Amino acid sequence: MELNPEGILSVGMKIGRRSADLLLIDFKGNPRHQLSTTYDYPLPEVIFGFLESGLQTLLSREPQRLRDRVCGIGIGTPFELWKWHDLSGLAARKFRSWKNVNFFSEVAKFSDLPVFVVNDATAACHAEHLYGRGAEYRDYFYFFIGSMIGGGVALNGTVFEGNQGNAGALGAMRTTGPLGESQQLIDTASLFLLEDRLIEAGVDPEILWKKPQNWDNISRYVEPWIGTTAQELAKAALSICAVIDFEAIFIDGAFPPKVREELVSRVRRYLANQDKRGLIPPVVEAAAVGENARGIGAASSPIFRQFLLNTNAGLSGM
Repeated sequence: MELNPEGILSVGMKIGRRSADLLLIDFKGNPRHQLSTTYDYPLPEVIFGFLESGLQTLLSREPQRLRDRVCGIGIGTPFELWKWHDLSGLAARKFRSWKNVNFFSEVAKFSDLPVFVVNDATAACHAEHLYGRGAEYRDYFYFFIGSMIGGGVALNGTVFEGNQGNAGALGAMRTTGPLGESQQLIDTASLFLLEDRLIEAGVDPEILWKKPQNWDNISRYVEPWIGTTAQELAKAALSICAVIDFEAIFIDGAFPPKVREELVSRVRRYLANQDKRGLIPPVVEAAAVGENARGIGAASSPIFRQFLLNTNAGLSGM
C-alpha cells in the first residue's frame, strides 16, 4: 500500500523576517506550486494580502477535482512577532498590531479552509520528521537557522510541540557575548548577523533571500559566519543534551546545501574538543529538507492534525 499523492493537498505559508513563502503540497509533501515575496518587515496587511492573492493563484493552477481536496491552510510563524523588530514611529505601531491579530479570523475573511498555526521552527522540524531524515532517530533536537535561529524537539518518534506550542525555542537560550555579557543564542547564531555584515561591507543583502540560492560571491563573509555559528551550536547542543538524552542533533537552515554541510562539519569538530563529562555526545547530522522546510512543515500541519497519528497527543496540554 502507498499514499496517493493527489489524495490530499494542503496549503502552507512561512512568515519570515525578510520573506514569506506560500506553497501547495501533495500528500507526500512535494510542493506542487510555490510563491514567494520579500519585504522590509512582515506587516500584517502585507502578509494577509499575500496569502489572499497567493491562495487564489495556487488554486487556479489546479483542476476543480483537486481544489476540493485541499484540507486546510497551515501558517508557520515566529511566536510573539511584535517583540522582534527595530522599527520606530508609525511603522513600529503597525508592527505592534501583531499582538492583537487573530490569524483564524483574518483568514476567514477570504477562505473557508480550516487554519492551523504553528511555530515556524517547529513546522520545519515537522517537515524533516515527515519527509526528511527524522525517521532515522527516535529522539533528536532540530536546529533551523533563518533570520532568527529556532528549533524543534522530536521525542518517541514524533515532534513534541510543548504545552503552548513553543517547545524547542532555543533562540532564547542564554549564551555569552564577546565581552562576557549575557546574550541569547538568537543574537549569536542567526542569519541576520550575516545580513548585517553584508550591509556594513556595502553588499546588497538581498542575495541571502533570492531563489535559487547561490552564495558563492559572498563566501568571504559567509566563512567567518559559519565559524562563529558552529561554535555557538556546539555549545548549545551540549546544553540541550544535558536536559534530554537526545540521540542526534539535526542542522538545517535558509541557506544553500553546501553551507549546511560545512556548518555540520564544523559543529562536529567543535564538539570533539568540548568538555563532555557526564554526557553521551549526540551524533550531528545534516537535515534533508532544506531551506523550504518551514513552508513545507506549515503545509503539513493540516495533514498531520487531521489525518496522521500523533503519539504525543495528550502530552502537550493542548
